[in-house]
Amino acid sequence: MILKIENLEASIEKKPILKKLNLEINENEIHVIMGPNGSGKSTLSKIIAGHPAYEITNGNIFFENKDLLNFSPEFRSHEGLFLAFQYPLEIAGVTNYDFLRLAYNQKRKYLGKIELTPIEFMGLVNEKSKELKIPNEFLNRDLNQGFSGGEKKRNEILQMLLLEPKLIILDELDSGLDIDAMKLICEVILKNFSKKSSLIIITHYPRILSYLKPNFVHIMIDGKIIKTGQIDFIDQLEKKGYQSFL
Repeated sequence: MILKIENLEASIEKKPILKKLNLEINENEIHVIMGPNGSGKSTLSKIIAGHPAYEITNGNIFFENKDLLNFSPEFRSHEGLFLAFQYPLEIAGVTNYDFLRLAYNQKRKYLGKIELTPIEFMGLVNEKSKELKIPNEFLNRDLNQGFSGGEKKRNEILQMLLLEPKLIILDELDSGLDIDAMKLICEVILKNFSKKSSLIIITHYPRILSYLKPNFVHIMIDGKIIKTGQIDFIDQLEKKGYQSFL
């Protein structure tokens, strides 16, 4: 099992967000989490990644049998967690290339591997960029500065390709993407999806599920997962809305 969440309760500024949430994910599975605004979907993704703003008041999170709540965000990343943010940060003065190279080499260093030289890394990142149809000049721009929504999302997936994570969390990947860009990104994700990896997709829009076929669909309302099923949940959702799952 890659991820096991037990009775997780969390709050921010003393406001409860997650309420006895449970979730289990095995290797080579794709899980979708859907729910109305404010149900706690993005909060869950940030807590798994280790965001310090949230207070865990009860429960456990195990990643490959390691108690994640004892570890820093950096440790979680190096161990194989990856979160593609809904709203990636813009950082002036740091080129996209330098950011990607440092992140990649830090993980190699953690794993006891030899770091790549700038020239070696350039060859690797150019190869990955071609898969996403990202032009070379994209790497020389400041990180996410002036990027369109679609460019930011492609950049998140480029990071994913380089870091080769075990658990990928995509928080509203489809927002800001046109149909062609979404189809390309989904094709790249599936092409590079290891059988030892798993994927969590947080979304409001069922359209992306026609490209990334999930094993399980979870309906999340008021801080907890209230129903789990397969893709046929989407028909019920579109016809009757979230209240039909209560």
